[in-house]
Amino acid sequence: MRIKRWRTSVVALAVASLWSINAQAWEPTKNVEFIIPAGTGGGADQMARAIQGIVAKHGLMKQSILPINKSGGAGAEGFLDVKGAAGDPHKIIITLSNLFTTPLATGVPFNWRDLTPVQMLALDNFVLWVNAKAPYKTPKEYIEAVKKAGPGKMKMGGTGAKQEDQIITAAIEQKTGAKFTYIPFKGGGAVATQLVGGHVDSSVNNPIEAVAQWRGGNLKPLCVFELKRLPYKEKVTATMSWADIPICKEGGLDIDYLMLRASSWRPA
Repeated sequence: MRIKRWRTSVVALAVASLWSINAQAWEPTKNVEFIIPAGTGGGADQMARAIQGIVAKHGLMKQSILPINKSGGAGAEGFLDVKGAAGDPHKIIITLSNLFTTPLATGVPFNWRDLTPVQMLALDNFVLWVNAKAPYKTPKEYIEAVKKAGPGKMKMGGTGAKQEDQIITAAIEQKTGAKFTYIPFKGGGAVATQLVGGHVDSSVNNPIEAVAQWRGGNLKPLCVFELKRLPYKEKVTATMSWADIPICKEGGLDIDYLMLRASSWRPA
């Protein structure tokens, strides 16, 4: 995640989302529901709870922010909930790219125009992760192993169905001819846990969703789906920083993908 931009923008979002976009100030009269259209432990969940902590720490409002996970239907449950609360300023939602992909993939009666944008926060990356015990050192080596194993024999874990993780998996398949069995889970935290346990063979989790397991020596990154290496040079493990992870193109997998992260919206 582009941490510097994330940190400076979070405070801006916290303030902007709790007062009207007009110059007129607004004070909540009851607790504000902060809907998260994704499961627990993932990037959206962690960001929403970070915002909750900032608002509480700095006393930005007298009422409380209540993060509520509604991940059903690739996030459709959360979007429909907020859409149905039109005109209610006490309900906001943190969004990711499924704001656009979920209606396209599922046909759910929701459009991003049903919500009012409050603040853009960050763009997020995806990393190809494997278990630390896996023998692969490059994405090319891993893809060759997937092909050798045969169609559907290797499992790619991801957050939800018809969302970014599955989109990237499909892009890998289309680009290389490899065929995975895609296994959806409710959140990025669950995906990382399943990969550590050896229940799936790889994932394309966001950095924040797998960093603890990487730092703990349980997962390893093969590449980041970016156009250039990440700029963060502080060591995460004893030997590697984010900047040390090669982009996927360097390892023979010519795919990049950047994700909209944590735009927050409220009912129009």
